[in-house]
Amino acid sequence: MTYSRADYEAAVQLIRGKSALQPVVGLVLGSGLGGLAESITDAVRIPYRDIPGWPQSTVHGHSGQLVIGYLEGQPVVAQQGRAHFYEGYALEQVTFPIRVMYFLGVQTVILTNAAGGLNRDYHVGDLMLLNDHINLVGITGSNPLMGPNDESIGPRFLGMVHTYDQALRDAALRVAREANITLHQGAYVWLSGPNFETPAEIRMLRTLGGDAVGMSTVPEVLVARHAGMRVLAVSGITNEAIDSVDAVMETNHEEVLDAGKILVPKLTTILKGVLRSL
Repeated sequence: MTYSRADYEAAVQLIRGKSALQPVVGLVLGSGLGGLAESITDAVRIPYRDIPGWPQSTVHGHSGQLVIGYLEGQPVVAQQGRAHFYEGYALEQVTFPIRVMYFLGVQTVILTNAAGGLNRDYHVGDLMLLNDHINLVGITGSNPLMGPNDESIGPRFLGMVHTYDQALRDAALRVAREANITLHQGAYVWLSGPNFETPAEIRMLRTLGGDAVGMSTVPEVLVARHAGMRVLAVSGITNEAIDSVDAVMETNHEEVLDAGKILVPKLTTILKGVLRSL
């Protein structure tokens, strides 16, 4: 499907009818991490089903509402849950909220996700700043920037060297250091899901240079960067990748949600600190 500018503007009009606040920061909260939105003050909550064109979250752990208010004095708009490619949505639908944020005037997007730890130095409960990514789904033919390009939003051919904003990452690292929180930096591998990876796939992804693996984030990052928005992204390591068929454990979504409870306080500390630095 192809959205028109009118489709984005219809969503913007609905949102502005619920809140006159002008957000400058957009937050995208992943599996088990929606609790971050509870820190937003003077909050207005809008169910996704009320916003024209907005994709609905069908995954347990995604509340499915937009929250607008203040966080550390910054006017923000937060997605409490997101849509995924594996839910059957086109990538243009998955990234619809990012374009709506752009038309709302958002200048900086902060994304979070739950991810499996490929790097052997990562443990459940750790956080990883994305400083790069491997877009396996895009490399194999599914990219949200495919199709007609609106030059008034961004370029046809997008450079990706400086995808993850250096100043924002420096701020996050400083906050983590002061709070004694382990914060790694690494490359995130995007796979379509919904199945978790086989042991052979885990070994392959490590060989390719991946540090964490997940089923979201990269499409939204591409669309945000296409529109010239600054991007910070953080993975919560919710499970350690299993690289042997003889392992007695199996990866499941419940452990992802359980680990999210450990990660939310750490993420809240870091993101609040970053917002204070803006």
